[in-house]
Amino acid sequence: MEMRADLLKSIWYAFTSLDTEDSGKVSKSQLKVLSHNLYSVLRIPHDQAALEQHFSDDDDGPVSSQGYMPYLNRFILDKVVQGTFDKEEVDELCWTLCSKKNYHPNTTNTTNTTQATVLTSKDAGRLWCLFNFLSEDKYPLVLVSEEVEYLLKKISGLMNVELNSVDLEEFWTQETVQREAVNVWTFLELVNSGVLGRGPGTERVSSAIEQVYREIVGNILKEGYLWKKGHLRRNWTERWFCLKPSTLCYYTSEDSKECKGSIDLDENCCVEVLPEREGKRCMFCVKTLNKTYEMSAPDSKQRQEWTTAIQTAIRLRSEGKSSLHKELKAHRQEAREEREKRRALREQETQRLQALQGEKEQKQVELELLKEAQRQAQASLEQEEQRRRKQHEELQRALQKQLQEAQEARLTMQEEMALKEAEAEHQRRRIRELEEMQQRLEEALQQEIRARQDEEAYRYAQAQLLAEEEEKTKALLLLQEEQEELLQQTQREKQALFREMEKKAQSLEEAQAQLERVRASRHRVDQDIAAAQRKQRQASTSVKHWNVQMTRLMHPIGPGDRRASAPIMRLASLGEGVQQADGENGEGSLGSVSGRDRVERRSVGDIMPKSRLLHKAYSEPV
Repeated sequence: MEMRADLLKSIWYAFTSLDTEDSGKVSKSQLKVLSHNLYSVLRIPHDQAALEQHFSDDDDGPVSSQGYMPYLNRFILDKVVQGTFDKEEVDELCWTLCSKKNYHPNTTNTTNTTQATVLTSKDAGRLWCLFNFLSEDKYPLVLVSEEVEYLLKKISGLMNVELNSVDLEEFWTQETVQREAVNVWTFLELVNSGVLGRGPGTERVSSAIEQVYREIVGNILKEGYLWKKGHLRRNWTERWFCLKPSTLCYYTSEDSKECKGSIDLDENCCVEVLPEREGKRCMFCVKTLNKTYEMSAPDSKQRQEWTTAIQTAIRLRSEGKSSLHKELKAHRQEAREEREKRRALREQETQRLQALQGEKEQKQVELELLKEAQRQAQASLEQEEQRRRKQHEELQRALQKQLQEAQEARLTMQEEMALKEAEAEHQRRRIRELEEMQQRLEEALQQEIRARQDEEAYRYAQAQLLAEEEEKTKALLLLQEEQEELLQQTQREKQALFREMEKKAQSLEEAQAQLERVRASRHRVDQDIAAAQRKQRQASTSVKHWNVQMTRLMHPIGPGDRRASAPIMRLASLGEGVQQADGENGEGSLGSVSGRDRVERRSVGDIMPKSRLLHKAYSEPV
């Protein structure tokens, strides 16, 4: 039912925009085009002959809105299925049709001065949708002054500017504007007149209108970044969450293009605050029948706002309500109706008191007339006494009788006056009670206004926190990029050091191998030296032996040569000592010669050339 009412509001504007002569009727050809477009945007099968069949009994003249409504309900609205079409496309179609005829922002205003246009075509379309949402289900569609101020204050609060109450009051005092309610074109004229302030630019106005549109028409209770714990990897990932009365969806980024999942909120869900753990603070969880979703907010204020918003969504789902702002709109409408009833009651009480006051005044006039008649009667009696003393007794009796009747009438009037006074006192007490009740209601209204102002301040603070969070997120991304570059550079340096260490290890292995080869060469050289030393000792022994043999051969011992052979024996012993010293020291020194041999060094020096000659001669071949 709500979907049909919302669609009818937009289609009503499209139908009236086709009425170029403001006669309340539209030609069938234009209705065919409108119906064809509605078939397309509402995603229902086209029925080309339905319009002709429905109006087959009529003439070819134009059709009024009452005549088009049965066809619209039967062939279009009854076939619409919730969720199969995009409401924004329907609004865009109807706005395009009606804005061409009625929305002319560059025209002059009532003061004959051309003013700059504040709203773009898209912003005007968004405000048109908001106007339709907040308007009553009565045609022609109008918006009461309280709803106009509510919407303007909500937009100006998001822009962080104060609503221009002076321009708003001047707008309401215009002769062409009705104080109780305005239509959408008058409302757009009011916004273009600068009531939102002349300071903010078009971008800020567009951003604020878009946020209010997403909140009220888009039915978004809250959206923002939260950290979510995974179910499989159990790691924390930052996601963009979007809360609606039925679901809580989360995306990879705030453009809401890639949906990573959704949480179905119903009466079986609940929200709980969690203690800090795993390095995360401001944690809370959403429990469903199957899973528990753990999340972390940036601060405690955000956690409180998210938990409150989710609880509100669960409450709306359990109560069968689809929109929070529709509920708030119904509350505001009930409050307005209650105020109207109280005002009507006050007017009735005032009229009743005025009627009672008039009756009281009439009774007082009648009493004065009676008093005046009594005075005249007394005067006439006195005259009658003077002129007719004879009839004094009769007249006196008659006068006494009249006086008694007058006293009785007076007592009756006094009793009636007392009753009227008591009733008037009761009415005065009733008026005082009504005034006290009015005062309490005004105090409650002031408290509600202060609460809404606090809510707007909180929303402003929330917007600032979101901006700071975005700046911190950007700084964190830059730091992450720098850290990744440093890690890559460190990895490259590590790889270079690793290659250099491999080269040094290879060089060390080569040096160790070369050292082993040198040690092996040294060992072979030592073995060669030892072999040479053995050969040298063997050669020395051979020389000694041959010297002894040569000495014996050259100087045979005879019977008379005993004394002469003594020098030769000494020479032989000297040569043996020399060869022994050469074998032990490896040098041709005479350091090991005994003392006796040194005494005979001269004779040995004389003998050595001869022994060398003999050795040479012996060694030559024969």
